[in-house]
Amino acid sequence: MATTEPLAQGTGPDVEDLTEDVTEDLAGIAADQAAGTVPPYRGRPERHPRQRPVPLVLDPDAVELRAPVFGAADVSPLDADLTLGHRGEPLGERITVGGRVLDGRGRPVRGQLVELWQANAAGRYVHRMDRHAAPLDANFTGAGRCLTDDDGRYRFTTIRPGAYPDVTRHNAWRPSHLHFSLFGTAFTQRLVTQMYFPGDPLLPYDSIWTSVRDTTARRRLVAAYAPGLNEPGLSLGYRWDIVLDGPAATWAEEGR
Repeated sequence: MATTEPLAQGTGPDVEDLTEDVTEDLAGIAADQAAGTVPPYRGRPERHPRQRPVPLVLDPDAVELRAPVFGAADVSPLDADLTLGHRGEPLGERITVGGRVLDGRGRPVRGQLVELWQANAAGRYVHRMDRHAAPLDANFTGAGRCLTDDDGRYRFTTIRPGAYPDVTRHNAWRPSHLHFSLFGTAFTQRLVTQMYFPGDPLLPYDSIWTSVRDTTARRRLVAAYAPGLNEPGLSLGYRWDIVLDGPAATWAEEGR
């Protein structure tokens, strides 16, 4: 009969040491937030433009005279279901994400193009630059779009994304999140932001979420579980409203 021998002293991690490390990490993040030394998130440097902006010498305001125009002929209702368009079913937990797009006065913004992109259930993007050692899903590409209705409502069906390593920091992981893009009424008003999930233990360690210095603004980036958005027997529902401007505006990535 096989016997199990106790581990020799010093062969495994000390729980007290691990707890101290975690406590120190959280304390350091809190101190940085209090001191205002957490830099705003601007994305990875390799994604930044490599050329200088082209000045509009003739008419600097000309760019505001044209806005993106999208209609029912351009955006299909099927574009909002990221689980469709493949030969089989994607892997992972199916979710429904919905909410309203509002202006600074709480009024609905109708006809707004809302784009969503994300990692798959294993935490990997369909992108040639993603080197995460996680499998791709042949039945999931992770991108969708929709137009808000007359009440400013949007709705997506997708898969809950997995966490993945934060390559900019040692031993850090990005929490599950969805990327959103909204165009506003002109190209220069594009808003790019991220939505997080409630109860995610990785949030306090995330360099992007913690870079949002205002506590209330950080909380607004976390969706709420919404039973009314559940698809019985199919998906869990989450509600997340997006405010384009004003004091309650949704945080947006700097320079996007």
